[in-house]
Amino acid sequence: METYSFLREFADSWMLMVLFAFFIGVILFVFRPGASKIDRDIAEIPFRHEDKPAPARNARAKEV
Repeated sequence: METYSFLREFADSWMLMVLFAFFIGVILFVFRPGASKIDRDIAEIPFRHEDKPAPARNARAKEV
């Protein structure tokens, strides 16, 4: 029963603080200055070649 009590106390105090710090870190990472330009560029990847197919990268792809 001693192990259970120790793990319960650890989870109630330290692990709660660790998870809260991780949550705050993720929030700060998402809303950091300059992130919106990078995120917008990544979000538009599927729509870059919406009107025509992407150009072939090598000659073998052109033959197929």
